[in-house]
Amino acid sequence: MTDSTSADIRLGRRRVLLGALAASGAALAAAGAPEAARAGEAIEPPAPAENPSAALEGVEVWSGSLALQAATYAAPMVAMYLLRDATCFKPGAKARPNAIWRIANIATPEIAQQSGYVTPNVNVVYGFGFMDLAAEPVVLGAPDSRGRYYMIEVCDMWTNAFAYPAGGPSGYAGGTFALAGPGWKGELPAHVERIDCPTRWIELQPRVFVRDHADLAAAEAVLSAITVKGLSEFNGGPAPAPAAYRYEAPRIAPHVASSQLLFDDPLQFWSIFSETLNENPPPADEIAAVLPQFKYLGIELGKPWRPEAVNPAVLGGMKQAAAGIGRLMAANVAIRNAVQGGWAVPRANVGLPGADYLTRAIVAVLGLTANTVEQAIYFTGLLDAEGEPLTGAKRYTATFTQPMPYIEPVPPGFWSLTMYDDATKLTVPNPIDRYSLGGADPIQRNADGSFTLYLQKDNPGADKLANWLPAPAGRFYLILRNYAPSPAMVRAIEAEGAFAGPPPLVPRT
Repeated sequence: MTDSTSADIRLGRRRVLLGALAASGAALAAAGAPEAARAGEAIEPPAPAENPSAALEGVEVWSGSLALQAATYAAPMVAMYLLRDATCFKPGAKARPNAIWRIANIATPEIAQQSGYVTPNVNVVYGFGFMDLAAEPVVLGAPDSRGRYYMIEVCDMWTNAFAYPAGGPSGYAGGTFALAGPGWKGELPAHVERIDCPTRWIELQPRVFVRDHADLAAAEAVLSAITVKGLSEFNGGPAPAPAAYRYEAPRIAPHVASSQLLFDDPLQFWSIFSETLNENPPPADEIAAVLPQFKYLGIELGKPWRPEAVNPAVLGGMKQAAAGIGRLMAANVAIRNAVQGGWAVPRANVGLPGADYLTRAIVAVLGLTANTVEQAIYFTGLLDAEGEPLTGAKRYTATFTQPMPYIEPVPPGFWSLTMYDDATKLTVPNPIDRYSLGGADPIQRNADGSFTLYLQKDNPGADKLANWLPAPAGRFYLILRNYAPSPAMVRAIEAEGAFAGPPPLVPRT
């Protein structure tokens, strides 16, 4: 769009709104005149009629600010809509609704790229599935893993990880669970545990720990043992008639993670939000306290959003907010994450942010369906000990010494450190096919349990090979994961105080 075109659009919006303001000002003056005259008061004309240009600027500024807050509120639900579309509905979708897509091993950069999953955890095999609970509950079967770490995360359409039938504090013995949608009042078999779900649509995301390639088949067997069935089928009866889904097809930038929310037409962000909001309303307190303000943007619960019904000046601010919300959330990581020794330290409300809508949007854009800290804690390595970005042009050491609560999981949990190329957000191709190091690896340790890792592009030598994590030639970042973290580590995160965190990355010659 040229500068002159943008100027013409702004001028047109101003003319439309100025006319509306003048008309409303005259109407207000006429309506108020009789009452004021009877009271013997002086009649002052309303401010908009005195200075329409100033009033227009005020409307644009205020509605633009409201649009930004609404986009922050809406971004997680729109991101989930796009993930559901990719999983269930678009050409080449991986799994129909009420089924689980089980992803092959994504350890290598090639497989990760094919799956479209960025910043992958190479120490697990994943599953994804969207469940539609409109007709009836879906019965989830979780296996006894016999001591292998796995989890089943259950997220609502607002990205809240509200249930974990397996994993961490929930244990690994498995069970049978009925995922019931809002308002469902039926009966369940006695051995089936009910889980009430906040929204009609939910997402299941299993993760199963895998030690190495030789262990892959055993890990995939646990993943395959996770089952979903409609309640009717589970009880031996006929299934309800299949639902007819007529969802708007999103048009987004290709070869970019969908959670970046880069629509060809940013206004589609709002139509998708409105549709999904009506299908999956938020909690009652948010319906009462948050949604009423969005009526100025034409967004109301129970009604479709129609852009032609929105004032052009307001619509312009909505388009601008939607176009930049993904980049803006990525840029605001510094607001919510403290950096300690070059590592970004997570906040306690990751996974269940409550009314912290900024955190919810940041996590949705950068780490959609993040776990709660009780289940997993992630530290992101961004800077070296000198405060400089990490790059393969340098060599780094990281020396882990006691105490090391950040890598102390509750068995059978695990920890790992994974290297990612900053440009691709994928693991790094390297001559030894090593993408992470962790507790399951034969790291060379000192007598006191301490150890030093070598993070660099070139081989550090045979005596250090076991502790080498290969880096790319350019910029990179690290993720240190602790699955099933110790209660002490969880408490330290919740307290948001100082604690022993990952060691700094020391550059060396």
